[in-house]
Amino acid sequence: MPHNEKATEFLKECMADALLQLLKEKPIEKISAQEIATLAGVGRATFFRNFRSKTEMLTYKLVCLWNKWATEKGLAEHRRFTIRNVSDFFNFNYTIKHIYSIIYSAKLQYVIYDAYYQIMMSQAQGDERDCYRVKFYSYGLFGLLDEWIKRDYKETPKEMVQLFGRVMIGNL
Repeated sequence: MPHNEKATEFLKECMADALLQLLKEKPIEKISAQEIATLAGVGRATFFRNFRSKTEMLTYKLVCLWNKWATEKGLAEHRRFTIRNVSDFFNFNYTIKHIYSIIYSAKLQYVIYDAYYQIMMSQAQGDERDCYRVKFYSYGLFGLLDEWIKRDYKETPKEMVQLFGRVMIGNL
């Protein structure tokens, strides 16, 4: 990754982190681009150059967190959903539950779906079967994750893998 691209990615994450911090204090509608930029230590133009909306920042942050986690764990397949990465999916989401708490408090759950759809869509081949498959798993995984979050992570990540098996496959 070229130096300028790394710097841009860093600044984008700083802005997303600033937004998450501000969401602890007030609703997204009351947060200005200037507040985000100031807290992130960047110019206001940097916000508009990199994002079309505040929610896009949150989706970006979740995608970055997944990609970093997957790289650290050495996951061979992390840009699509497979039976082999079900455990990784639930373990990862458990590690960022503090971020989901902020997102849910702000009633912005859809950015989580957007992030997973973006991650999975990057591998879609473009044929209709593949596009439907990606959409199906994106919604299905988000549905399981959404219920798990709403139940305050009552089940462990390992129990969620087993539940996934019973719900989606029949049994693992």
